[in-house]
Amino acid sequence: MDTSFGAYIWDGDKKAHSTCARLNQKEVLKMNDYYPEGNLIETERNQKYIRCAEGLAEAAIEGRILEARAVLCDAGHNLHVEMPCMEGIIPYHDGAIGIAEGLTRDIALISRVSKPVCFIVKGFEDTPNGGKRAILSRREAQEKCRYEYISKLRCGDVIPARVTRLESFGAFCDIACGLPALMPIASLSVSRITHPSDRFNPGMDILGVVSSLEDGRVCLSQRELLGTWEENAALFSQGETVAGIIRSVEDYGVFVELTPNLAGLAEPRAGVAPGQNAGVYIKSILPSKMKLKLVIIDTSPLTNECSPPNYFITGGHIDHWVYSPPGCPKVIETIFGHDMLS
Repeated sequence: MDTSFGAYIWDGDKKAHSTCARLNQKEVLKMNDYYPEGNLIETERNQKYIRCAEGLAEAAIEGRILEARAVLCDAGHNLHVEMPCMEGIIPYHDGAIGIAEGLTRDIALISRVSKPVCFIVKGFEDTPNGGKRAILSRREAQEKCRYEYISKLRCGDVIPARVTRLESFGAFCDIACGLPALMPIASLSVSRITHPSDRFNPGMDILGVVSSLEDGRVCLSQRELLGTWEENAALFSQGETVAGIIRSVEDYGVFVELTPNLAGLAEPRAGVAPGQNAGVYIKSILPSKMKLKLVIIDTSPLTNECSPPNYFITGGHIDHWVYSPPGCPKVIETIFGHDMLS
């Protein structure tokens, strides 16, 4: 599976480079010490600890967060974890924050079967066949992550995330150790879409900027990372014929998305529908009005697979983001607060 990020590299306060560069997963792992579940499992550091009993014992002493694959959720909703050296078990009440209190539903455990899970090693027990089994706690890993990482986030911080579930109102993401955040549909891009599946597939690795922190809940936004109007328009020239996606059909014209943060209006055309691919001719680019005038040349069905996002900003912190070109009467901007998670 391709776990790389599509990314534009942000160079300090300068504009993004115009050439798209891939940000691979190893680079993402350097951003902080806590990651969405699945990012650690194949790393050399993680494998060093889980391949032998001595490594697990060392990790227990250090309180280190590890990952392995859950292979069974038994009738008591205990998670059984497969490791090279021995089996591990995550008891039901240690499966996730909120399970013991009834605040987290059991589906949060059941849905982890066949997927990587994070944990802290709590100890070992003898098995009936004379072997050893590791006692693990995913809840304690999440509590450690919440205290040392998530509680220190500020609005405007750019962080890695992994898409876990798509709903009509937004995308749920794992921002570290299986802890969730919501990215509302309106914050996925400037160009409007009908469903988050127009942007994401479950399991996709993305970046998000923290947009709100309230009552223990984290919300993310992506549109501020996808470039300003000028940065996106600079990728195109008047007179070119380029690929786009039809997003809406109105009486006065057809809106065609060229990038997630750039759409133009094409002249009315019979037989077109939202969701189609379109080849469009660029008649004019008007920065003062944030407008592109287009002509649809041809259309074809849209493929279901979403491409990884192309980012202009890939890390750090954003206080203020302005989408609109200088001097444009209509100002589209985001001002991030500095609240920390309580």
